[in-house]
Amino acid sequence: MIDFSLTAEQKAMVELARKFGKDHIRPVALDYDRDGTYPEEILKKAHEAGLMYTNIPKEYGGSGMSYLEHYLVTEALNYECCAIAQVIGISHLSMGAIQLGGSPDQQRRFIGEMTKSYRSGCFCLTEPHAGSDAGLMNTTATKKGDGYVVNGSKCYITNGQYADLLCLFATVDKSKGTKGISCFAVPRSTPGITVGRIEDKMGHRAMNVAELFFDNVELGRENLIGGEGQGFKLAMMALDRGRANITAVSTGISQRAFDEAVAYARERVQFGQPIGNFQAVQFMLADMNTLVMASRALYLQLGWMLDNNIRCSKEAASAKYFASDAAMKVTTDAVQVLAGSGYMKGAVVEKLMRDAKLTQIFEGTNQINRMVAGRALMTDSSRLF
Repeated sequence: MIDFSLTAEQKAMVELARKFGKDHIRPVALDYDRDGTYPEEILKKAHEAGLMYTNIPKEYGGSGMSYLEHYLVTEALNYECCAIAQVIGISHLSMGAIQLGGSPDQQRRFIGEMTKSYRSGCFCLTEPHAGSDAGLMNTTATKKGDGYVVNGSKCYITNGQYADLLCLFATVDKSKGTKGISCFAVPRSTPGITVGRIEDKMGHRAMNVAELFFDNVELGRENLIGGEGQGFKLAMMALDRGRANITAVSTGISQRAFDEAVAYARERVQFGQPIGNFQAVQFMLADMNTLVMASRALYLQLGWMLDNNIRCSKEAASAKYFASDAAMKVTTDAVQVLAGSGYMKGAVVEKLMRDAKLTQIFEGTNQINRMVAGRALMTDSSRLF
């Protein structure tokens, strides 16, 4: 039997996240969006509250939440500001490959050290000429004795300027394409890492996105996660979990936009009555609510699948593009309901609409995710039950 009820402990987790968001994120979200500054003080508080590393096991300094619990907390935080919430929860993607492929000793050494700080990690996969097509990767890891020397660059790296630990992907053999890619855990203090351009973005403005350069960065064998050539596989497994996370992120954005639209429709009076009394507005709100409900159901399913070790590449790709497309639709319609007041800078729904756009782009564009899901259907059309 399917049961959507939460345990008392899970309810407390969600309530903690909601209260933290309301107390510490909501009052300053528009300020951080306007200035595009790194939310350092909020991250310190999130770290103290146990909301920074929710998906990391307790033995490595995390909160030890299940995937389902992590996604519930993710929605709650993203309801207030997805840019700040994304930085709080970046370890879910950035450390995913290290958690999946690293030995207990590596996780203790690298992740355990990272969780002592609030600066978290970053996921270094994308390059100027290797975005959706990782096989074009130019960053190299050349063998040197028992270790490697890394040279190359990465772009559009979330938290790249500040992260204490880098999950870095580099090729040990370009002739092998994706099968030549390896994964490395790289502490920020390693010589040879420099920060390039800091991106000025349309939305998610409080989320740091940077260019990184690697010049003769020397790594030991202990930095290699999994075996040589296992990097692409680990990256894709991490992205399955990341796409489930973006489904929860998108749900938080959609729920906030919907709530703002409903509140306005109840209060705004035209022609002698609230505009929510008009069928044209009611139909918009009904469709928005349906999209929110469906998005939430998808991430709950993904959390359950991951917690039960059920492969979900197809489902994660499908959920990600559905929920992010839904977020774009819901936020656009929220601006429409608020009309001129929703279009102005300083309006919550204006920010939400800009923020929603990125959910259709990062962790695989929605076109790429449709390709992932479509190709999977050619070999596996099995149903959950």
